[in-house]
Amino acid sequence: MARIVKVFRTLRNHWKKSTLAVCVLSYGGYWLYGKHCDSVVRREACQLAREFGRQHIAPQERLKKATVILNPAASNGKANNLFEKNAAPILHLAGVEITVVKTDYEGQAKKLMELMEQTDMLIVAGGDGTLQEVITGLLRRPDQEAFSSTPIGFIPLGSHNSLSPSLHFLSDNKVKDITAATLSILKGETVPVDVLQIKGEKEQPVFALIGLRWGAFRDVAAKISKYWYLGPLKTNAAHWFHTLREWPLVHDVSVSLLAPRPRPPDLDPQKPPRPNLLHRIIRRLKNYWSPPAEEPLKPEEPEKWEEQQLSTAELYIQTHNKNPAERVRRKLLQCFQSFLLNKKVKDPTLFTENSTKLEASVCRLTLPEGAAGFYNIDNEEYEAMPVEVRLLPRKLRFFISAERREELISQPQ
Repeated sequence: MARIVKVFRTLRNHWKKSTLAVCVLSYGGYWLYGKHCDSVVRREACQLAREFGRQHIAPQERLKKATVILNPAASNGKANNLFEKNAAPILHLAGVEITVVKTDYEGQAKKLMELMEQTDMLIVAGGDGTLQEVITGLLRRPDQEAFSSTPIGFIPLGSHNSLSPSLHFLSDNKVKDITAATLSILKGETVPVDVLQIKGEKEQPVFALIGLRWGAFRDVAAKISKYWYLGPLKTNAAHWFHTLREWPLVHDVSVSLLAPRPRPPDLDPQKPPRPNLLHRIIRRLKNYWSPPAEEPLKPEEPEKWEEQQLSTAELYIQTHNKNPAERVRRKLLQCFQSFLLNKKVKDPTLFTENSTKLEASVCRLTLPEGAAGFYNIDNEEYEAMPVEVRLLPRKLRFFISAERREELISQPQ
């Protein structure tokens, strides 16, 4: 009992050191517990991947090949370590032959896609910028029709991963998000994704998966980090200072629209089995003796452009990729290919009663004379200029987790 009293007396007499020791030990224990939880998540993911690796394949089949485009600069330079510790072991245990290509500078992924050879799957390990560069480089290829059928996996390693919530369940644990995204690639379930083709008057087209954003709130979001010294008040300060400098915030913009077109049906990514030889011979003879009647070509209808003048503080052109599974429901097969132009005065990612929502298949955006600034295309800055935005429906296929797909389908419209 005397020893216990002596310990408490010592802690009381040295309360500053005792408080510091408690804080250090508490933080150390929390850090060790987090490392343990990450290790448990990795172990469970590797056990699932090992089951895929133990599956037998036919003698004529070969191992699946995957090309990984990795941006080591993502996550403040931690992306390479995150990939090597959390994603690469899962792919190796599953028996996937991977080729990792690391980017050294901004824009290199576009050039790498021009040289990429045919592969079974393409994996993008990075953030929004890396994904947008890969998609742009892929769809600029002369043979992009052949490569656009290659399934794409997205491993979220960046500071912004806008498409990731549409493909996987997200949590506060970075390791869990990476392992879940990698496992969804192994399971092989895919979903069609729309693409926006954004083309200026002289520049090559840029391709986006989420959308294009222009306006006052975009400009404010780009400047919030400059007021880091204000702590929790930095967002409000950025809004106040920008309003004082740029008032009025509402600008006139001219938008020309083409009406939505019927969305093409979702084709099965798996090729149907080839019919037997006798069936093919009978079919060819039948076509030879009774050739099918050729349907007359329908005259092309002239495009009907609708021009509108908008006065808005924020313009947002987006796809429906936030819920890609919604468009493959049976009752939505007749929905229109469309992207949304959102004229609003609040959060540009949410529609409110003050928003103007328009649907179109093609949009031409003309800014007022003397208007400067930048677009945000999938969270990447581009100089603002007159552009034509065209929707390419179901252009690419991305790996998606089955659980996330079921949840998106069950969501009310």
